Amino acid sequence: MSIYSLENLLKNPKFLEVSNKIYNVPTNQAAKRLASLYEIHSKKFNSDKDTSIFSSPGRIEVAGNHTDHNNGKVICAAVSVDLLAVVNPINGKIIVDSVGYPLVEVDINDLDVKEDEYGTSEALVRGVLKGFIDRGFKIGGFYATTTSDIFKGAGMSSSAAFEVLICEILNVYYNESKIKDVDKAIISQYAENVYFGKPSGLMDQSAIAFGGISYIDFKDSKNPLVTKMNWEFDNLDVCVINCGGDHSDLIDDYAFIRSEMEQVADFFNKEKLRFVDEDEFYKNIPQMLEKKFAGRALLRAIHYFEENKRVEKIMDAIKTNDEEMFLSLITSSGLSSYMKLQNVHSPNDRSQPIPLALALSEKFGASAYRVHGGGFAGTILVFITLDKEKEFTKKMSQVFGLENIYSLKIRNFGACKLDI
Repeated sequence: MSIYSLENLLKNPKFLEVSNKIYNVPTNQAAKRLASLYEIHSKKFNSDKDTSIFSSPGRIEVAGNHTDHNNGKVICAAVSVDLLAVVNPINGKIIVDSVGYPLVEVDINDLDVKEDEYGTSEALVRGVLKGFIDRGFKIGGFYATTTSDIFKGAGMSSSAAFEVLICEILNVYYNESKIKDVDKAIISQYAENVYFGKPSGLMDQSAIAFGGISYIDFKDSKNPLVTKMNWEFDNLDVCVINCGGDHSDLIDDYAFIRSEMEQVADFFNKEKLRFVDEDEFYKNIPQMLEKKFAGRALLRAIHYFEENKRVEKIMDAIKTNDEEMFLSLITSSGLSSYMKLQNVHSPNDRSQPIPLALALSEKFGASAYRVHGGGFAGTILVFITLDKEKEFTKKMSQVFGLENIYSLKIRNFGACKLDI
């Protein structure tokens, strides 16, 4: 009987300990998931020899809403959903068999950018391999069978989890686990930008590579300052609530946030708001209004300046384990997104699911709440004490559906091989 059978996993003290640390579901449920995945994988490899288990988490944005694209500061975190992989090394190619998806197969000797692969998993694998080669790291082949419970469309970055997973498998099998987390994040971003064809920042990949809570300062966007912190607020649960709404017509709404911030920066002959002096900004508001700057653009700039300072205070609250201050600052950040950044609903959207969810979160006892990610539609982020979580979930599920209430915890481990 395999060491990864359900019976043996439930007897394995190492698995029980790891499961409790990284998941927010009953141990039996986590064991069934891994045992089922191993059973699929074992049809290709009928021995436990050289088989390893890897896990790459999802992520949430805690604070720093819409600041990263203007070289700002953010706080993000790894959470207790993951891309789980059963892996064996093989020669010459990488094969990823994701449950419910087509097989991915990449020749490790063919690392050219392929435009017809833009937007595919093959592109991400190829890009990670090239990133390793360019930095002098070793590469090799493997066969991975994977399954994911990272919620689609909830802003938890399933693509970044995949990229960092590939990095960590290569790190463990071929680089003696010596590659730094920041290098894995940068290589993953490179794969997404160059091979996948999606311009993205480094926030998602950093959160997933580092684990725990990450403070990231993007002043130098090519070499961001990343500080990892451990999460010690054990009496708080994290909920992401999918409020619904249609993302299909929101491209302009998202683009206007960045462009309006950069219009303000341009007034001061700067490319990004990060390089504008805040005092000079306030002194020049009358002149900007004379030049017909929209009030919304100025409000979004005010949000930016205030949010960067708020991120610093949130980092201090986490480091000093000041839960009351942390919660107060999260809600303050959310109010700034609502009133100044104005990304909780599109101007002509009367359905307003995010404002409704925020109002109900306040009513039903949430300790802190805010729009999550890009906004306008989609999800909110809620922190709630353990004693209130059950009743809160019951009430919110009556409005948004139980399937749209995701109960999570902060995971202090980034993408890694599981020692079980």
